[in-house]
Amino acid sequence: MSDYLSHYADAGLYTMQGRLGAPEQGRFQSFPRDGWRLEIERAADIGLRGIEWIYDLFGEGANPLETPEGRSELQALLAAHNVSVVSICADYFMDRPLLRCSSAQNQELLARLEWLLSICPEMGINRVVLPFVDASKISTPAEQDQVVAILQQVLPAAEKVGVELHLETDLNPQDFRDLLARLPHPLIKVNYDAGNSASLGYRPADEFAAYGERVGSFHIKDRRLGATTVPLGQGDTDFASLREQLIKYHYRGDFVLQVARGEVGAEPQWLASMAELAADWLRGRALNESPAS
Repeated sequence: MSDYLSHYADAGLYTMQGRLGAPEQGRFQSFPRDGWRLEIERAADIGLRGIEWIYDLFGEGANPLETPEGRSELQALLAAHNVSVVSICADYFMDRPLLRCSSAQNQELLARLEWLLSICPEMGINRVVLPFVDASKISTPAEQDQVVAILQQVLPAAEKVGVELHLETDLNPQDFRDLLARLPHPLIKVNYDAGNSASLGYRPADEFAAYGERVGSFHIKDRRLGATTVPLGQGDTDFASLREQLIKYHYRGDFVLQVARGEVGAEPQWLASMAELAADWLRGRALNESPAS
């Protein structure tokens, strides 16, 4: 199993979209309306496999996913630079949460999600990450019930196109396991965010014991307990334990860099250094406390 992690590191990681250019309008993470084409070129230049594409409200009207012409242009650029879109991060549903809205709004949002799923096969994408954190966090048992109902309603659309739904939540391990137990469908999986779990004080061993077999994708990030994202190796993420859990539970999914930003104007160099640290971690080496130069 450790061979899988080493081979994965050798083949290159993915990055969350937006990390290869300066933040647009001061946003830490958003669809880069102006720079998405350049990001594809830069991903190839620094040896990344590709990008987890962001679909959000900020990018509406500029995101190539929205039109057949845009998707065609995107496919051509990806092919030209030999990189891929591994998944869609549906931050649109943080901007407009599926929870705490009217019935009419909920149906409108579900239709939007079903449309997003419907375009995935055309792009060769087999998963959508659904964030239930921050503005869209699950706060009560009633909201857990609502999430179950929402996902049960959208599962037929996911089944039709064979696209997985990866849930990112801030639920504690037991509550997340209980939620997943109500959603046993093989297309429902977990998006594990290493930094968010560290910030919340969750232990990797507890999390993987609760739902390790359901983890389908992995965001590489470092955060301090109760605080914000920091460069890899400078926070409280227990990377050594995480690697042990990935091996123990036979993880075979992807790894997406969702790391802290560096100096504006030096994004490719910074991300390359973070990718090198992350690849070394996958190979079994301890993370350094400063990025490579």
